[in-house]
Amino acid sequence: MSVYRQLLVAIDLGDESRAVAAKSAELARLWQARVQLLHVIEFVPVEPMSDALVPVVQIDERLIARAREQLQALAAEVGLDTSGCHVANGSVKGELLRHARDCGADLIVLGCRERHGLSILVNFTEDTVLHGAPCDVLAMRVR
Repeated sequence: MSVYRQLLVAIDLGDESRAVAAKSAELARLWQARVQLLHVIEFVPVEPMSDALVPVVQIDERLIARAREQLQALAAEVGLDTSGCHVANGSVKGELLRHARDCGADLIVLGCRERHGLSILVNFTEDTVLHGAPCDVLAMRVR
């Protein structure tokens, strides 16, 4: 009997995503667990009256469809069922925690980067997820 039956794996589709997905797939095989991959497209609105010169980017269906295709290709590459691939938009932290509750995850897996200097003081996704998660969290070191 497995301690973990439902893994939720956060994938950012970056260079290290394959390693996180492959390790998660291997854990799932060992534990006979189901895996769901989640990629969140984060939209940070810009205040219209602010001094920021950052253009507002609209999240359209093409961007979501492209992310879904990449996520499904990654799942197939590491031997996971592509029906467990999900793309959401919004706050990465909020969507990850919401999806974990909705799918009944008993383990959240995410990649974790080493931080240096002032970046140690900034609130990163893995910190927020760790403290807000409804289940255990496994952080995999990525380089």
